[in-house]
Amino acid sequence: MNTLVIGDIHGCYFELQSLLDKAGLSSEDKIIAVGDIVDRGPETPEVLGFFQNTPYAQALMGNHERKHVRGSRGEIQLAVSQQISRIQFADTYPNAIAWMSALPLFLDLPEAIIVHGYLEPGIPLSEQNPSIICGTMGGEQILREHYERPWYELYAGDRPVIVGHLNYTDSDQPFIYQDKVFGLDTSCVMGKALTGLILPSFQILSVPSRGNLWQGVRKTLQVTKKKSVVKAIEPWPEQDNAALAELIETVETAREVILAKLRSMPGYNNLAPRQQAMLYSKIVGNGPQAVLMQMARMGNLDLESARKVVHQPAQIDGIARQVDELRKR
Repeated sequence: MNTLVIGDIHGCYFELQSLLDKAGLSSEDKIIAVGDIVDRGPETPEVLGFFQNTPYAQALMGNHERKHVRGSRGEIQLAVSQQISRIQFADTYPNAIAWMSALPLFLDLPEAIIVHGYLEPGIPLSEQNPSIICGTMGGEQILREHYERPWYELYAGDRPVIVGHLNYTDSDQPFIYQDKVFGLDTSCVMGKALTGLILPSFQILSVPSRGNLWQGVRKTLQVTKKKSVVKAIEPWPEQDNAALAELIETVETAREVILAKLRSMPGYNNLAPRQQAMLYSKIVGNGPQAVLMQMARMGNLDLESARKVVHQPAQIDGIARQVDELRKR
């Protein structure tokens, strides 16, 4: 049995599915998210719903989940990214809060320890300060005040630690310190990559981001910075919705052509669903057209979901040409 540990997802549902496709997991394998599965990205409810409803998947509490929980109790004010998520969740927000409230702060596995943020040196796992292992600003302050060196340089445990929270390399590559600390946050929602690690082999996997999704979400919603007020913008004009509907038809046609070619391959129908998805992913590649193709494969493509990928009507023609190229291959 393998366990796929995934870095900060931040509402990037289709990158999550692409990473799972690339991993080719079996029904006996497990999935663990290091926390910060919510906020900033366009599909926060879909990501949370996946971890709620998938028996072999679980998530840890990150600082963003903790903010939602504390905000619901009136302990803090929600930041812009939480306000946007609350709009995205709509009337399912109370259910999301209840689920996030029960998330564990750490996992103690035979192969590794998993936390979202940091570990304070010399402190037993069960006695760690929640603000430190969640990666809050208060926890960061504690570490700065008490230690002159980064926490990962001081870690002396007998098993590796897997974390998220910070992109230590400021790139699409994970942070690996002396094979003792593995940082999996590679800023997917900011346009870099979503990274995972397979236990027990410690194999690293990653898929590229669609782009700066946080920037796209902020454009999709009007954000007044001075007062941190978030509200939805006006819907697309009807003629642009019609063009987007035509693009969806093009994508659906291309999906059927590609699936037909795959089903004609010897042995394809005997593969596990994730292995079939892996072959489909190799054909559609990366980019906006690939995201739409993946949405179509999963039966989730409609006007609302397509607008999360196609932020401007001017993109429609170019994406349609790319999809048509996929169909002709």
